[in-house]
Amino acid sequence: MVNFNNLKKLDKDDLLHLVGLETRRDTVDTLLPVVGAFAAGILVGAGLGLLLAPKSGNQLRDDLRQRLHSGQEYLSNAVGRSSEGAAQTGPQGTVSRTA
Repeated sequence: MVNFNNLKKLDKDDLLHLVGLETRRDTVDTLLPVVGAFAAGILVGAGLGLLLAPKSGNQLRDDLRQRLHSGQEYLSNAVGRSSEGAAQTGPQGTVSRTA
């Protein structure tokens, strides 16, 4: 039997276990380890892909640098186009016309 002094030291899970119940696992408790394992798999796969790539390190870095630079140019052009469209649009979404 459990006396009163021992009950003070028990936490929620211990008390539920005494009654014959257990806490319900939350979705986050189930999903978090799966997402962590998936992310670790992606990192390991990317590392192995870089190690086994047919290009040398210098060629691979130059190729990645070129792709990043072209991606930055694409994003800056897209931002420029969207800001030009926003400048031409007046209040409440109407197009402003200049004479």
